Amino acid sequence: MDLEEHVESTEDLYDGVIVKLERQQVRLPNGDMATREIVRHAGAVGILALTADNKMILERQWRAPIAAATLEIPAGKLDSRDADNVEHAVMRELNEEIRYQPGHLEKITGFYSSVGFSDEYMTLFLATDLKPVTTELPRDQGENLELLTVSKDEAQAMVASGEINDAKTITAIYYWLLQK
Repeated sequence: MDLEEHVESTEDLYDGVIVKLERQQVRLPNGDMATREIVRHAGAVGILALTADNKMILERQWRAPIAAATLEIPAGKLDSRDADNVEHAVMRELNEEIRYQPGHLEKITGFYSSVGFSDEYMTLFLATDLKPVTTELPRDQGENLELLTVSKDEAQAMVASGEINDAKTITAIYYWLLQK
């Protein structure tokens, strides 16, 4: 079965700091036309940062789109400082947000965060053997974070209760729970 849609036209609607929005007119496999609105994103990284005593570092921060504070793993978007290098983005985000650098860094997986309307691709990493940074990078303007550490059992309970409801963080926690 042919599922591919063919883009007939594209209209740029918005070009912002974090996202770009475009509207596409597409021809469906059956020949009908449809409209697609797509959020373009530079890509992002998320980091399961584990302390020496095997606790996960979380950040509580305000998220305007949902008008609520969330608990999340350290994360951020790729930008011009990273030159499309996801490992550089990981090191930068860990410094900016939790003030650590990892002695060990490994890729866990990558995924599209919301394929129904966005092309954002997030690469998830595990960071261990954390050491305090010697030079702190500035946090993003308006970024206010409260840091906390939780055990596997606490993290699992926080997901079950809905206290943690962020997809990348839940993915990281389930990965962590599967490790011996």
